[in-house]
Amino acid sequence: MRLRNATLAVSLALAFGPAWAADTGQLPCRTTAECQEQAAKIGAFVPSPTAKGSTTSKLDQAEDQFYWVEKINKASIVMLVEEKILDADMGRKIARGVAHSIAQAGKPGGKRPSDVLQIERIITDEIGPDGSLIHAGRSRQDMYATFRMARLRNQVLDFSDALNSLRDRVLLTASQNVNTIVPAYTNGVQAQPITYAHYLLGYAASFERDAQRIHELYKRMNRSAMGTAVLANSSWPLNRERLADLLGFDGVIENSIDSSQVAPFDVTLEATGIAASTAIRLGAILGDIHTQYHQVRPWLLLEEGATYTSSAMPQKRNPGLIMRAREAASDVVGLAQAVAIRDHNVTTGMTDYKQPTAALNYFPQAVGMIAAMNRVMDALKINPQRSLEELEADWTTSMELAETLQKEHQVPFRVGHGFASSIVTYARANGLKPRDFPYDKAVELYAEAIAKFKLPDPKLPLPEAEFRKILSPEFMVKSRVGTGGPQPAEVERMLAKAQAALKADKAWMAETRGRLKAADQKLDKAFGELAGN
Repeated sequence: MRLRNATLAVSLALAFGPAWAADTGQLPCRTTAECQEQAAKIGAFVPSPTAKGSTTSKLDQAEDQFYWVEKINKASIVMLVEEKILDADMGRKIARGVAHSIAQAGKPGGKRPSDVLQIERIITDEIGPDGSLIHAGRSRQDMYATFRMARLRNQVLDFSDALNSLRDRVLLTASQNVNTIVPAYTNGVQAQPITYAHYLLGYAASFERDAQRIHELYKRMNRSAMGTAVLANSSWPLNRERLADLLGFDGVIENSIDSSQVAPFDVTLEATGIAASTAIRLGAILGDIHTQYHQVRPWLLLEEGATYTSSAMPQKRNPGLIMRAREAASDVVGLAQAVAIRDHNVTTGMTDYKQPTAALNYFPQAVGMIAAMNRVMDALKINPQRSLEELEADWTTSMELAETLQKEHQVPFRVGHGFASSIVTYARANGLKPRDFPYDKAVELYAEAIAKFKLPDPKLPLPEAEFRKILSPEFMVKSRVGTGGPQPAEVERMLAKAQAALKADKAWMAETRGRLKAADQKLDKAFGELAGN
C-alpha cells in the first residue's frame, strides 16, 4: 500500500482527533525545560543534561538526542519520498517543517526537547498534522536504538582518540629510555634487569590490542536499527539500508528484534569491557609508579611542581596526579560492573540495559581517565643512575651465572643454579652487593656445589673479570637474544613497529570520521534538495 494525498483525510482524522494530546501524553510546551519535565512525568526517557563531565567531546555534546531525532527525521523524509511512500509535494512540505523545527532550536527562546512526539509537535504546529506522516513505520524503539548506537559510536571513537594520545606519550617516553636500565619485578620481588623502554612497550602492545578491539567492535556497533519500528517492522516498505547509509552506518542490524531489543545488551557490554580492560592495566602502571614513593630515593617519580606538599609534614611531596588517575581507573572498572548489572536478569525489551553507558556517563569517565593518565606521563621523571643503583644493590643478575656456566662451560643448569643461589644466600647474610662479593668465596662455593652433585673438576671456569662482568645489569640486558627482549636493538625494532601501528590506527580514525562526515554531507544534500534549499 502507498500513502497518497487522497487518503490523508482519513489518516489524519485517526491520528489527530480532539483527544490527540491525551492519547500521546504530549501537551504544548514553551521551553526545553518544560518539554523535558513533561516527558519525565510520563516516564519517557530524558537524557542527562550535557553538563561538564557528561560528554566525551564537543561533538558528543552537540550531537544530543534532539540532534539525532532531527537527523533521523531528515533521513526518514528523504527515504519516504524516494520509496514513493509519500509524494514529492508532501515530502517538501514535511521537510520544511523539519527544517523549521531545527532552525527554531537555535534561536533565543527556541525549544530543544528530546522526546520524539514533542519534536513532532513543533513540526505539526508549523505545517499542520501532515507533519505526523514522517512517522510512517517508525517507533520510539527503533529511533532511540539508533540514536543510542550513534552516541555510543561517537563516544567510543572519542575514547579511541584519547587512547591514541596516551600511546603517543608512552612511545615518546620509551624512545627516550631505550638504554635506561631498570629492575623488573615478579611476585612483587626484583627479578631481572630490563630497560624502561622495554617495560613501556609491553603496555604499548596491550594498548595496540585495545585499538584492534575497537576496530572489531566498530564493525558490530556501526549498524542501524532504524526502520524496524517497535521490533517487528511495519507494513510500510521502508528502505532500511538507505536509512542506514544516510545516517552514516555501514549497514543494518538485520533481525528486527535484535536491532533494538537484543543488540544493546552485547554491543554495550563489549564497548564498556574494552575501556574497563584498559583501566585495569592503567591501574597496574600507576601502581608500579606509586610504589616508588615508598622509597626514600625513588628512581621513578613525578617532577617537582606536579606534586603537592603535606599541610603538616614539610618533607612530604604527595603524588596527587597518580592518585587521581588511579581513582579514575577504579571508577571506570566499577561503572563497567554497573553496566553489567543493568544488563543482567531483565526481560527482553526493558529499558534497563538500553542506555546504561549514557546514564552512567561511562565513556566521559573513561576519556577523563585517559586524560588523568596523560598528566602522569607528562610529569614522569626517570633517574637512570638511581635505577641502576637499585639493581646493583641486589642480586637480580644471578641467573646469568647459571646460564653462562651452562652455555659456555657445559655445567648442568641445576648445578649452576645451586651455585648462584649459594652466592646470594651468603651475600645477603653478610651484607654484600654483587660488585663487593669476594671472588675467592665464589670459587669456594662453586667447589661445594660441584661436590654436592658429585661432579669432577671443582674449579670455577670463570675468571674474576668475567665473573664481575656477568653480574653487571648492563651485560645481562645487552646479552639477551630472541624476539621481544630488552636488548637495545630489539627494543628499537619493537618501538618502530609500535609507532607504525599507532600511525595506522590514527589513519583508521581519520578515515572513519571522514566517512561519518561524508554521510552527514550526503544527508544534508538530499534533504536540502527535497526541502527546496
